[in-house]
Amino acid sequence: MDYTHLITIEPGKRSGQPCIRGMRITVRDVLGYLAGGMTVSELLEEFPELTIDDVRACYAFAADRLPVPVA
Repeated sequence: MDYTHLITIEPGKRSGQPCIRGMRITVRDVLGYLAGGMTVSELLEEFPELTIDDVRACYAFAADRLPVPVA
């Protein structure tokens, strides 16, 4: 997924953390809620400004930052 238009990094916003579409909701916030047991449906209900594509973009962004295993 090309998340580059959904995940933004602005030095003056949330200390430069990656955010969703320029909002003050960070990738870390979204992944933290999901890791804490919130379902995607619950997340979207709690934050109606988010979309399913925003959540997918968070997953893709995080996956791209995982270290590549060395064989």
